[in-house]
Amino acid sequence: MAVGPDVYGGHAVSNLPAVSLRGRPIEKTATLPDGAEVHIRVGVPEDSYIPRRELDTVDIELFADGRAIAAVNTVLSADKESEALQLAREVVAGLESGDLQPTAAALEPLADRPR
Repeated sequence: MAVGPDVYGGHAVSNLPAVSLRGRPIEKTATLPDGAEVHIRVGVPEDSYIPRRELDTVDIELFADGRAIAAVNTVLSADKESEALQLAREVVAGLESGDLQPTAAALEPLADRPR
C-alpha cells in the first residue's frame, strides 16, 4: 500500500516523541477550476514572539504564487492530526470543485466546525 507524504506510515514506537501539528503540518495543493494552484497548510502557525511548543492554535493558510492569500484559526488543537488531515482534504475538494473560494471568509465555516 502506497503511503502519501501527508500520512504517517510507520509503526508506533514507545520511545518516539508524540507527533503533532506543531512540527508536522498537513500540506496539500489544490488546482482551482481556472487552473491556478493553491497551497493549503493546516498546522500551528509561526509566531516570532511565542515558542511553537507553547502554542495550541491550529490554522488554515492558503498560498498562491508564494504569497499568503488567506488564513483562519480553526477549532482544532495541535494534537488533532487526523482531524486536520480531514479538514485539509475538505478544503482541497471545495477549492477544486469551485464550491469554495480561496478566501478567509469562505474558509471560516469549515474552520469553525468540530470534527
